[in-house]
Amino acid sequence: MGKLKLIENVNTIFTADSQGREFTDAYVLISGDEIEEVGEVPYSGRDPDERYDATDMVMIPGLINTHHHLYQTLFRNFKEVNSAKLFDWLTALYDRWAKMGEEAIYTSTVIGTAELLLSGATTTSDHLYLFPGGNNKLFDTEVRAAMQVGIRFYPTRGSMSLSREDGGLPPKEVVQTEEEILGEYERVIDEYHDEEKFSMVRVALSPCSPFSVSDELMRETARLARQEGVRLHTHLGETEDENQFCLEQVGLRPVDYMEELGWVGDDVWFAHLVHLTDDEIKRLSRASVGMSHCPSSNMRLGSGIAPVTKMKETGIDISFGVDGSASNDGSNMIKELRQGLLLQRVKYGAEALSPREVLKFGTIGGARALGREEEIGSIEPGKAADLVMVDLNRLEYAGGLSDPVSALIMCDTKGVDFTMVDGEVLVQDGRLANEDLLDFVPKQNAIAKGFYSD
Repeated sequence: MGKLKLIENVNTIFTADSQGREFTDAYVLISGDEIEEVGEVPYSGRDPDERYDATDMVMIPGLINTHHHLYQTLFRNFKEVNSAKLFDWLTALYDRWAKMGEEAIYTSTVIGTAELLLSGATTTSDHLYLFPGGNNKLFDTEVRAAMQVGIRFYPTRGSMSLSREDGGLPPKEVVQTEEEILGEYERVIDEYHDEEKFSMVRVALSPCSPFSVSDELMRETARLARQEGVRLHTHLGETEDENQFCLEQVGLRPVDYMEELGWVGDDVWFAHLVHLTDDEIKRLSRASVGMSHCPSSNMRLGSGIAPVTKMKETGIDISFGVDGSASNDGSNMIKELRQGLLLQRVKYGAEALSPREVLKFGTIGGARALGREEEIGSIEPGKAADLVMVDLNRLEYAGGLSDPVSALIMCDTKGVDFTMVDGEVLVQDGRLANEDLLDFVPKQNAIAKGFYSD
């Protein structure tokens, strides 16, 4: 049994549990890596080993980021593509991405995951789908980096097999043979996928997109994932250009194509799902797929507005992702929730989404999309001690405390004050507990300069 930790005098706890409970003047008792009690003060149980005074703090479950490309923190604000749409953006960047090595992957992963911790994310997925020069150790490198930072990690082993010569978009330097890809799928599952309760690393399989690999590899990926009991992930329905490309290549819209390939089910989560028909939403709902809503990226690339408001009463598990920092230019998870709320209201009106709805999408919704709702995503006994707190005495909340929970979304929350992952405090007083991670900032800048000076 680990240390007993008591967080007490919490102003408000938003639990995101199935009963929609919120506690005021409350406490959370943690035993090792697990939540043991949640209630209202006074606490009268065993003496804790550690106490944390959370006066004037709001607590929420750790946020769960379900879509990212961490290597892209090296390519934010890349001036050549600051006004490019998706396909042009990809074409311009692929040749530079083809030059990445292990130092670039390690450093960018540290930077991106540290940013996420400071913005309230305790779990993150990542979609690494290119391996320049066939360097398969890049996947291992990002896992090691995420473990150094301490975030709960759900990396997805991506893939591309169709180069420009084969009708795809990327250069041949970043594609791999399908035999090698399938072998690597099996290797990373064997080495890193951990099904134990509260495991810090789980793995999914994730071709970059349905038009970056062959239909046979898509089918084989799904077959292998289900044989091994891991989840599936890819981009889908991000732009109208994608819809048109898919129609030209295979004569089907993306959702139809994914159904034909066996890629629609409750073990799949898709990034984006911007351009869907009402019928496609119904079909995805019946299959209980997950979706990662990436509003900042969709706005930045001019891709459109995902119909989250239409999806929220369906069987689709809605979650949030910051997406890669080359199409978001940041990794701020709590700001992403605010962006999502405001963007839905632009299209669907002021009642489209509420602050509490987006908080649930960012917490338990993410847990459901990743198949981990029994372990993370809410604050209740038996769940992992992944907790986030924000101090209401911040300048941006002054005058806005009629509802402390919604203040986190409606006001300009820039970051969080406290982040605990698996019972370990990784952010305190708004600062990284391991400030040595900041040493990676000049390293990141030096590596990035090498890419944009080419």
